[in-house]
Amino acid sequence: MTFSTIQTDISDNVMTLTLNRPEKLNAFNDTMMDEMIAALDIADAVDDVRAIVVTGAGRGFCAGADLDDADAFSSADLDPKSTDPTTWNNPQNRDSGGMLALRLFRCLKPVIAAVNGPSVGIGSTMQLPMDIRIASDTAKFGFVFTRRGIVPEAASSWFLSRAVGLSTALEWCYSGRVFGAEEALEAGLIRSIHAPDDLLPAAYAIAREIADNAAPVSVAMTRQMLWQMAGAPHPMMAHQIDSRAVAARNAQGDAAEGISSFFEKRQAEFPDRVSTDMPGFYPWWNEPPWA
Repeated sequence: MTFSTIQTDISDNVMTLTLNRPEKLNAFNDTMMDEMIAALDIADAVDDVRAIVVTGAGRGFCAGADLDDADAFSSADLDPKSTDPTTWNNPQNRDSGGMLALRLFRCLKPVIAAVNGPSVGIGSTMQLPMDIRIASDTAKFGFVFTRRGIVPEAASSWFLSRAVGLSTALEWCYSGRVFGAEEALEAGLIRSIHAPDDLLPAAYAIAREIADNAAPVSVAMTRQMLWQMAGAPHPMMAHQIDSRAVAARNAQGDAAEGISSFFEKRQAEFPDRVSTDMPGFYPWWNEPPWA
């Protein structure tokens, strides 16, 4: 598939998704949203993809929304006082960053952000539904919305405090200031800091650890179990899903292969595939009491 704002490459079970508007520091627009979502759809459908690395072309990760785009902050004729759920469920009325964030949330493959430079506004919030974030020592972050007279988007009011705690999330969002990789590391927003030339190799090393050793269906289920249960009101809900998932996985081929390969001291060759072998109760959040 040909894209105009991103590039994708699949090699050795890893998809590299590169934001590719370097002349604009990879500023985000609706086309980029559509193309990133399409790339995630491909990654979920292709069993050869076992992990995704997201990075930016040139010297930046993503400089935020493209302010030259006339539709960047358009709200059309929306009435913000409307309480009709159909209004805010309509994709045409929802913020594009949130559309991408929710697609990342639903992703079945682990997503690793390799933040290679400035990443502010949507450049920072799009990272929050990604699973592991690492950065170069040139990276900058900023939840700058109050300085533009707007508010955080991309469902970051749900994601950010889960990543760094409520107090830090509020301080960053109240001030809208830009900060460096060291502060992001101290707060837990990122896992590690790397020299620019070492950033992608470090991201691929994390991806390889997953792709080479873990059962893809187990990884997909684990990703959704941890993300979905982050907002569960009681651990009993997690216990019920854990129990169902354990029973389902024990009945499939991966569990037998995992045990056999352990005793035989060899690399596992897991037979189950994300495209065909997800447990029958997935996605469980479409049933009561989650629905």
